[in-house]
Amino acid sequence: MTTQPLDLFGSALHFHPDGAVRAAARQMTTSDSGAWQIAAFHVETDADVHADQWEMHPEAEEAVCCLSGGLRVHFRPAEPGGTEEVVRLSGGSAVIVARGRWHRLELDCPSDLMSVTLRQGTRLERRDGA
Repeated sequence: MTTQPLDLFGSALHFHPDGAVRAAARQMTTSDSGAWQIAAFHVETDADVHADQWEMHPEAEEAVCCLSGGLRVHFRPAEPGGTEEVVRLSGGSAVIVARGRWHRLELDCPSDLMSVTLRQGTRLERRDGA
């Protein structure tokens, strides 16, 4: 293996069950590799974080980390008619999203983010229900 620097904003790190770590394309939908993905993102607008979509990871929790900037993590109400729970993150903070919990992001300003999760079974759903 050749040791080379990796652009964390252009690829992801996949941590495999056998202990291997590989650089790979970032995946925002499901993956059956069994690998945990660590991905970093520079985001400028809500469109960059797909604020119009809910996301859910049924196989594992997710760490959503704000490295710089600021964002809000919205959690879909557990019951119809309930209100969204919102957690505000600033640079250097993170929130753990529970396994199976629907969530979405909205930016307060341009930000650098990092997510860590097992993408297996990940589901996306439009916020408007379409």
